[in-house]
Amino acid sequence: MERAVVNGKPWLYRCFTKATISTGDQRQYGPRWVTSRRALLRVYEDRLECGNWKIPYGEVTDAVLYSFRSTFLRIPGYILTVTTPEKTYHFGLNGWGKFWKGELPFPVRRERGQLKFTWFSVAVRVLLLAYLLYAMGTWLWSLGWQTPSGQ
Repeated sequence: MERAVVNGKPWLYRCFTKATISTGDQRQYGPRWVTSRRALLRVYEDRLECGNWKIPYGEVTDAVLYSFRSTFLRIPGYILTVTTPEKTYHFGLNGWGKFWKGELPFPVRRERGQLKFTWFSVAVRVLLLAYLLYAMGTWLWSLGWQTPSGQ
């Protein structure tokens, strides 16, 4: 198979991504992203490739580029949702580059908003905070730190 070369490269753009195949709204922190595929997303003139997934633009029935900023550090990011008759792909993307702000080689709707929290993501954060407080208390106790007594 012959690949077209653009700007001396066989692809227009590539970046690391977290990706999942699922139905429904994945614009949320949740368990699907924990187990998602980590791979290079390559954008070609005629298709997207992520690992062994090949998505020709001719098969895409809908594409949405959802932009957001993270809740705590306000880091920019995107979720690209690509729907075909068989599957819906979701790609978590870094928002610092200029590529996703420009014209893309496939039709895409652009939306803005915030990522939602699922019960799973809230539970993980609460458990992590509890563990950090416990570890810090254990460490301080090992150093001999005690709360002031009421003398």
